[in-house]
Amino acid sequence: MSLTKFTWKDFSWLNEPRKWKTTIDILEISTNYESDFWQETFYNFHHNTGHLFGINVKENITMQVCVEANFEELYDQAGVMIYSDEKHWLKAGIEFNDGQPMIASVLTNELSDWATGIFTGNPGKFWMRITRVDHVICVKYSADKIAWHLLRLCPYPGADKYFIGVFSCSPKRENFKVTFSELAFSVPQEDILHSN
Repeated sequence: MSLTKFTWKDFSWLNEPRKWKTTIDILEISTNYESDFWQETFYNFHHNTGHLFGINVKENITMQVCVEANFEELYDQAGVMIYSDEKHWLKAGIEFNDGQPMIASVLTNELSDWATGIFTGNPGKFWMRITRVDHVICVKYSADKIAWHLLRLCPYPGADKYFIGVFSCSPKRENFKVTFSELAFSVPQEDILHSN
C-alpha cells in the first residue's frame, strides 16, 4: 500500500482502551486508568499499558497528525510513538507536569529517559511529526501547522519493522479524552532536521 493511502482502518492496537471510535478522518480515545509507558528510571516502574494505535512499516517514513486534548491531571499525555518492544520505543507529545502542559519526549532503550520544555501556543490543539530514516528518529511539533520546532533527534535501534502511530496515557485517572485528526504519511524530506 502507498504511504499516502494509510488510514485509521489500517491501524491496530497495542493495549486497546475500553472507549474509542473512528470516523474516516478522526480517532477519539478515552484512556483507561493507570495507562502508561515507562521503564524503571527513578520511579522503578515497569509500565507497558499505554494506548498505542499504529501500523507496522518497514520503509523510511514520516507521519504527521493533529492532537486535541485537555491536559489537566498529572502525567496526562498524548502524541506520536514508535515502538519495537517493551524495552525499545520513543513517545513524544504533550504531557502534564509541573502544573502545566509541557512538550515532552521519552526514549526507552532498556531504560527510559525523559525531557520536557515549555510549550508556546495552545496545548489543546497542536501538531506532531515523527520521521524515521534508517537508524535515526526526528520529532517535530507545531502550534499552528506553519512553524515547526525540533523536539528530538536521536538514534533508534534497527529492526525488520517498526510500529508507528499515536498514543495516549493517563497514569493518574481514566477517561482522559484525546482526538487525533489530519493523519498524513509521506516519504521523508531530504533534510529532515531543517525542513518545514
